[in-house]
Amino acid sequence: MTSTLTPVPATAVEAPAIGWDGVSVRYGDAHALRDLTLDVARGETVALLGPSGSGKSTALKAVAGFVRPTSGRVLLGGRDVTGEPPHRRGVGVVVQSYALFPHMKVEDNVAFGLRARRLPRAEVAARVTEMLAMVGMTAHRGKLPRELSGGQQQRIAIARALAIRPPVLLLDEPLSALDARLRQDMLDELRRLRGELPDTAIVYVTHDQTEALVLADRIAIMRDARLVDVGPADELYHRPPSAFTAEFLGGANLIPAEAVAGGARVGDRTVPAAHSAVASGPALLCVRPHALTVEVPGPDGLPGRVTAVQWRGSGYRLEVALDCGATVSADLPALTGVPAAGEPAAVRVGAACVVAREEP
Repeated sequence: MTSTLTPVPATAVEAPAIGWDGVSVRYGDAHALRDLTLDVARGETVALLGPSGSGKSTALKAVAGFVRPTSGRVLLGGRDVTGEPPHRRGVGVVVQSYALFPHMKVEDNVAFGLRARRLPRAEVAARVTEMLAMVGMTAHRGKLPRELSGGQQQRIAIARALAIRPPVLLLDEPLSALDARLRQDMLDELRRLRGELPDTAIVYVTHDQTEALVLADRIAIMRDARLVDVGPADELYHRPPSAFTAEFLGGANLIPAEAVAGGARVGDRTVPAAHSAVASGPALLCVRPHALTVEVPGPDGLPGRVTAVQWRGSGYRLEVALDCGATVSADLPALTGVPAAGEPAAVRVGAACVVAREEP
């Protein structure tokens, strides 16, 4: 069941920068995207988040013009561009492989789109200088791509996409090829660039929830080629509308329960919840690993038994089989006393919410 789409702020005279209007993409009998309807406002960043095969990259390629919808329309600034080729859409695109021209110097890669538009030479030179300064790559303008690190190549790919000053920037898994440290550095860089592009609409495709939470104004959760949920990042995280979103965005534990006033009943214990999407009846108690505390058995916790303990440097990940039949994961600080595998324990629940038991 698809949730109601959160409306995007817009004025009566300003069309959304990007619009998918019932867009489907099919290859034979296989659907890569099913009936996607979603708008992105000017200056807004929307992350398309989901597992592999969920349709998020296909949705981006439909906007870029790399795939033709089987049905529906793609709109840019209110203009129907469904049948237009990529070069006429005026969007900037950055893909995970960077796609830099290996035989061109950095400055020529950045200038490529500008020269294709036949801009005056002086304007091209000025724009290249501006873009290289924006991404901190001025000192590398004379190098070839093979002389750069992965993070530096990614910066050049972004500079090339932004050089044409597109109203729309499409980023398809741009950090997936980088190691953990470079990924964090580039995430910080993208956050900074967002502040310098107040009028640019950005669509960011990722399977990494951290990237989506850090960068996006709104997150669109996708699954099996469909849009499942969409809303502000903090709202989806703290008040997920569906079990899939709760589990995928933040790795929440989902414990079968009975929704009651103010929370949920698990076995013979009542657990308070800050938000409930279910008034009463069968439901799932949604609680993230960091909001659980594992202690020696006592009257205030959900009884169970520790089945596994994994040290993670800064803390421990515990797996606990609850007496009610569910298994939960709990993250505990390293300085906390940790029960050993096989020992009985009680799980105390911190911040929690309640979602519908049915899968979306």
